[in-house]
Amino acid sequence: MERRDFLQHIGALGAAAALPSTALAKSYDPAAKFDLKVTDVPFRRSAAGRNLFARIYQPDGAGPFPMVLDLHGGAWTRKDRFAEEPMDRALAASGVVVVAIDMTLSGEAPYPANVQDANYGLRWVKAKAAEWRGDPTSVGIYGSSTGGHIAILLAMRPRDARYNAIPLDAPGNIDATVAYVACRSPITDPYARWQQAEKMKRDNLINASKSYFQPWESIQEGNPQRILERKEPVVLRPLLIMQGELDDNVLPAVQKKFAETYRAAGGDVQFEVFANSEHEWTGKPGPQTNRAYEMVKSFIARNVSA
Repeated sequence: MERRDFLQHIGALGAAAALPSTALAKSYDPAAKFDLKVTDVPFRRSAAGRNLFARIYQPDGAGPFPMVLDLHGGAWTRKDRFAEEPMDRALAASGVVVVAIDMTLSGEAPYPANVQDANYGLRWVKAKAAEWRGDPTSVGIYGSSTGGHIAILLAMRPRDARYNAIPLDAPGNIDATVAYVACRSPITDPYARWQQAEKMKRDNLINASKSYFQPWESIQEGNPQRILERKEPVVLRPLLIMQGELDDNVLPAVQKKFAETYRAAGGDVQFEVFANSEHEWTGKPGPQTNRAYEMVKSFIARNVSA
C-alpha cells in the first residue's frame, strides 16, 4: 500500500472509531421526496463575540439520513448560512440532513479562523446527528466558492492542530474526517484567484484576499493546489468540482489543473464544466442549476452507499 493510500486508510479507520454508535444511513435515493423541518440554532460564539448560527434542514422521516455540512462563499468577507438555501433545500428534500453554518468573516479574524469554525462545525454536526435522525458516519461537505476552499482544506487536513483548535464539549473522540466533498466554483488556488482579480482590476476581490491571508505568505500555506504540489501528507476524499464555463473569477483552466493534480496524487475527482455558466450560476433558477442539484445528489448517493 502506497503512503498516500495508507494515510487515507488510516483516516477512514480513525473516523469509524471516533464516531458515536448509531445506525447507518438507510439507502439514499436521490429521487426521493420529503417534507422539511427547518430550524436555526446557535452553535458557537466567534472570537469576535458574534453568535454563529446553524440552519438545519431536516427531512420528515425516520432516517437515519446521510448528512451534509454546507460552507458558504462570499470571498471570506461576507455572506452567511442562508447563501446556498436553494441547494440546501433541494438536497434535504431528497433525504439528506443539511446543516448550513455561519463562519467567522475576515474582518473579524483572518485565516484560519473560518477553517476552525468549519472543523468545529463538522464535529458538532456528528455529535448532534442522532437528534436530527442523521448518520454521523456519512457526513460530507458542500462548499461554494471560498466555502469550497475551506471545505477542501478541511477534508485534506482533518487532524491539523490549527484547524482543530476549538474544543468540542461532547463525549467520545469525534474527529473532522468526511466521506466526500462537493463544490461549486471552489477557490482551489487562492493565489491564482488573486492574480486574476489583479488582472481584472477587481478591487473587492484583491482586498478580500489581502484581508483574509495575513500574513500574506499564508496564501501559499493555505493553498490546496500548492499543498498537493508540495506533496504534503493529506487525506484525499472523493471530490466533485462543478465549474462554470464563463467564470472569470476562478478560471476553468485553474480548476482543471487542480482536478488533474488531485487525481495524480491518488484522489478520486469528478470535474464538470457547466456551459454558459458564470461563477454563481446556481443562484438563479434554470436548467444548469437543476443539473447542479441532480449532480450533487448523485455524487452523494455514490459516496454514502454501502
